[in-house]
Amino acid sequence: MNGVRRNVNRVLLGLAGLVLTVIGGAVLAAGLGANVPSWWPWDGTDDVLLSEADRDRWRDSGWWWPTVIAVLAVVLVLALWWLLAQLRSARLSEVLVDSGDGEGALLRGRALEGVLSDEAGTLDGVSRAQAVLTGRRNAPRARVRLLMEPHAAPDQALRGLADQALAHARDSAGLDELPAEVRLKAVKHRAERVS
Repeated sequence: MNGVRRNVNRVLLGLAGLVLTVIGGAVLAAGLGANVPSWWPWDGTDDVLLSEADRDRWRDSGWWWPTVIAVLAVVLVLALWWLLAQLRSARLSEVLVDSGDGEGALLRGRALEGVLSDEAGTLDGVSRAQAVLTGRRNAPRARVRLLMEPHAAPDQALRGLADQALAHARDSAGLDELPAEVRLKAVKHRAERVS
């Protein structure tokens, strides 16, 4: 569900950016004297976005322009926050470890990822492994990518990953469970000429 929401956010952000780019480009084109459609409200180099009459209409109301500027500033800050939220990695930075004293301790997520990757990389038939932790710090999830050698048996590699690498990571962090999504990919060897 989180991935769907992230994709919807990215699509909406892309559409908003596209609409603003098209409108800004059309205003710029009209300002530079390019041909614009007849229905476009600004069609000449002497046209302005706000006429003097529009600017003076609210001059007697001292609240108008500060309110407009404040609303635009809030919209800008929210748009930047939304953009940064889309760019932020879903990678877990720390894991809450049950230390047995009721306090708990924090373990760097990258450290647990490194140990999990190293141990998964030593499994029979695995050429290389990469692990990434996602989720919440008290309920992490693992995404593991295994690069498999041509002679490897995928079922044995998955069993070894579950029984060894994931079990050790789960036990060392004191977690009740460590769900994992595993992706397997075959190593592509280049053909070599034999003389």
